Amino acid sequence: MKIIPVAYDHPDAVALGEQVQAEYRQRFGYDDATPLHPSYFEPPGGLYLLGYDTDIAVASGGWRAQDSEEEGYEPGDAEVKRMFVSPKARGRGLARRILAALEESARTAGRTRMVLETGHLLPEAVGLYVSSGYEPTAGFGLYRGNADSTFFAKPL
Repeated sequence: MKIIPVAYDHPDAVALGEQVQAEYRQRFGYDDATPLHPSYFEPPGGLYLLGYDTDIAVASGGWRAQDSEEEGYEPGDAEVKRMFVSPKARGRGLARRILAALEESARTAGRTRMVLETGHLLPEAVGLYVSSGYEPTAGFGLYRGNADSTFFAKPL
């Protein structure tokens, strides 16, 4: 698999984003309503990656800088967004590779902590983050009071 940076509104990123939302609807009954804009993922304040198996995008993930203490973030946070692997490509370590690349990019950009929100109905995601050194943290952002959400952080 090759991993390349793309714009958040790249056609392949949009197609995977639709798959992400379909998975959320299936597991939770609703879409992720987090407002996301392509500019949030532009370096040096963010990055969006796609993983390709030959010429087909099968994995995605990004980070965006977050510093708003009013929303529960800490100065220097990098928030992971849209981590996803297509069902047919799961189990090959693609999400772990993208997550490691995101962490390295955020560290290089001077961010000091990676944070993320995921759902308790996504046990494979929770397992990835815990096995990658993430620990539970206080809620932040749009879903900080949502009973379906769980929050993780990892110092960079």
